Amino acid sequence: MYDSPMATTRPVLGIICCTRTVGVEPAQAVMNRYAVPAMRYADVAALLAPNLSELMTAREIAPRLDGVLLTGSPSNVEGHRYGAGEAEDLAGPYDPDRDGMAQALIEAMIEAGKPVFGICRGIQEINVAFGGTLRRDTSRSPDLLAHHAPDDAAFADMFEHEHKVALTQGGVLNRALGCGALTVNSVHYQGLDRLGVGLRAEAHAPDGIVEAVSATVNKAPVMAVQWHPEWRVDERPQSQAYFALMGRALRGEWDTLAA
Repeated sequence: MYDSPMATTRPVLGIICCTRTVGVEPAQAVMNRYAVPAMRYADVAALLAPNLSELMTAREIAPRLDGVLLTGSPSNVEGHRYGAGEAEDLAGPYDPDRDGMAQALIEAMIEAGKPVFGICRGIQEINVAFGGTLRRDTSRSPDLLAHHAPDDAAFADMFEHEHKVALTQGGVLNRALGCGALTVNSVHYQGLDRLGVGLRAEAHAPDGIVEAVSATVNKAPVMAVQWHPEWRVDERPQSQAYFALMGRALRGEWDTLAA
C-alpha cells in the first residue's frame, strides 16, 4: 500500500481507456506503462475513465478529477473527425468510442479549468478537438522522416526508432526540461498537420512536423507530446520531467510554468 503522508491529499488523474480485446471479450484497458510513470513521477492518484459513453458522460466525472491523461494507443483517430475520408491505405485500427470520449473529456476538463495532457494519440486527439487536422503519411512520405519503424519491427524495437526534436525557445517544455533539443522515440503512423486554433507548437521534428503542443484555455493547462515519454522512463530524466510537469499542473502551478 502506498504510505506517503500526502496520499490523502494528492491530486487525482483520470486516464482514458482504450477498447481492447482480452481473450474473446471487449475490455476497457490502460497499459501499466502509462499509469505507473504518471502516478510515480507526477505523484498523483489515478482513476481509469472508460469510454462507455452510453452509460456515462465526461461531464459527470470531470468534477471528480484534477486532470486527465490521454494515452497512446495502436488505434488511429477516425478521419471524419477532422474532415478527412477513411483512406484505404490507413484502414485502422480505429476506436470510435475512445474518439468520442476523448473529445468529450477535453471539452469537459477545459470547461472546468482543469489540465489535459496527452501522449502520442493524445496529442492528435487534442489537435482535432481544437479544430486541427492530421496527416496519415508520417511513416512513408518521401518528404518526411520515417516516424515509425518498419512494420515488421519487434515491439521493443519500435520504441528504439528515434529522431531529434527542437524545443521552442521560451516554451513550457524548453523551460521545464532545461534544454533546447531532445532525442525522442517515434512510433506513429498519423501526425499533426494543421495546428489547432489556440495551440502553441512546443517542439518540431527536423522535417517540420509539430511534435508537442501547449495551451491555456479557460485557465485549463493543455500539454501533449507526440513521442512516448513513458517508455523506459526510469532511465530518462527528461521523460520523468514530463510527468513531473503534469503533477505540477494538477497542483495548480501552471501559471508559473506557462508565463
